[in-house]
Amino acid sequence: MAHVHKLQIHNNLVKAKAPFTPIDPTRVRMYVCGMTVYDYCHIGHARVLVVFDVVNRYLRKVYGENNVTYVRNITDIDDKIIARANDNGEAYGELTGRFIAAMHEDADLLGVRRPDFEPCATTHIDEIVQMVETLVGKGAAYVGKTGDVYFDVSEFDGYGKLSGKHLEDLRAGERVAVEEAKNDPLDFVLWKRAKPGEPSWASPWGEGRPGWHIECSAMSTHCLGHHFDIHGGGLDLQFPHHENEIAQSEACHDEPFVNVWMHNGFVRVDNEKMSKSLGNFFTIREVLEKYHPEVIRYFILTSHYRSPLNYSDVHLDNAKGALTTLYTALRGLELPEAPLDESDPHSVRFLEVMDDDFNTPEAIAVLFELAREVNRLRESDPSAAASKGAQLKQLAALLGLVQLDPEAFMQGGTPKEGLDAITIERLIEERTAARKAKNFAESDRIRDELKANGIVLEDGAGTTTWRRE
Repeated sequence: MAHVHKLQIHNNLVKAKAPFTPIDPTRVRMYVCGMTVYDYCHIGHARVLVVFDVVNRYLRKVYGENNVTYVRNITDIDDKIIARANDNGEAYGELTGRFIAAMHEDADLLGVRRPDFEPCATTHIDEIVQMVETLVGKGAAYVGKTGDVYFDVSEFDGYGKLSGKHLEDLRAGERVAVEEAKNDPLDFVLWKRAKPGEPSWASPWGEGRPGWHIECSAMSTHCLGHHFDIHGGGLDLQFPHHENEIAQSEACHDEPFVNVWMHNGFVRVDNEKMSKSLGNFFTIREVLEKYHPEVIRYFILTSHYRSPLNYSDVHLDNAKGALTTLYTALRGLELPEAPLDESDPHSVRFLEVMDDDFNTPEAIAVLFELAREVNRLRESDPSAAASKGAQLKQLAALLGLVQLDPEAFMQGGTPKEGLDAITIERLIEERTAARKAKNFAESDRIRDELKANGIVLEDGAGTTTWRRE
């Protein structure tokens, strides 16, 4: 019997878990704030990519593969992009094009499915200008002294409802210069007047470019409608970015913007905040030089998405060992092709914990229960072991894990990590020949050479398999 889903999601708008009900019963609409593409993605970005990839996968399990629309934007124009392009002596479009391609490469390696739509700010200037015009026309925005257009926070009664911040407290913490162009220190820019030499677009307020916050409101509502189900992103975006999105969107359209706000927790490095100034800032590419991409994905999912994630080599090493255990359970099994049995206790448990705000650590624990079952049954009942192995792989697919051939994972890696596969196979053949000739000293020497290069040999009945440590 198929599992009856009772999906609950922690909604940061109300600071509590609640049953999730789509606005349209036939379609779930989700928007996630993506990358600002002026550099390579770092491990904080990896967490956003993987977390919401799992949410996307699981929503499709619950509501149907074709009944979810997932939008993740790209910010391809802002101050950092312009500054970096100028430093490099290149056009901003060349810079962003290069880093968009790099982001896709990183995400693909991490097993992240592409979103249904991936809008870029520079291709939605018309929608952004139209939205700003509407806000100005309603008196919710104004042109400042220097020609920039600002949102008037005092005109929106609900400001602070996501972050829990109050206008009086925020103003008390602000210091505004006398020559400040805006009326209130909390007002935020919607349209920036162009400076000489900057990329710019035509608007009713002269040449300029969009502010950051308005980009997401324009792109999300263009792709998903004025009122949609889920908006996600990192916890660092809750204020002011997401707070400002709510204010400008609801002021513009006179209806609720988003029902459920999801935020993933911060990434820390050895229990310290990640920052370039502390020298503990790692790009995805740097981490991929040391670890298999699925190990990184597994590591990210061992913490609940709302919890802090503490990055360290020790934790990555532990993740590699744990993932190896799951793959070892599937090694050598002929897995049957059959639909997932959702009435099986392991499946029930897995789906229940995923229904409870996407509890991936508990879901992974179920995978290990299945791995133990596979190992217990392997000798006594190979058919039952294979059936449990197939169940493990099907459930793991919902997390984007354990989908490789076990040998490919065990033997994965690059020559810079040690010996390449061809050399390893040749040495194993030489060792086998030495053993047959009873030259055990040579056999042991070859095993030791392989071990020194991080290769573990496992002798079975007439065969020798290998894996990387």
